[in-house]
Amino acid sequence: MKTIFTAVQAFVADEDGVTAIEYGLIAALIGVAMATVAGTVGNQIEATFTRVATALTAALA
Repeated sequence: MKTIFTAVQAFVADEDGVTAIEYGLIAALIGVAMATVAGTVGNQIEATFTRVATALTAALA
């Protein structure tokens, strides 16, 4: 009976699985943040290129 209790205590005290889950959640959060920023920056770059193309077309006309 004592060995079962000791095994349960060791299982509860083991934090390796919890750490892996935490790292996974952090990685997922970083991925979501990067995707959001990439979308915003992409829209801004597209607007800049459109503005430059319009200015060049007007200058050549």
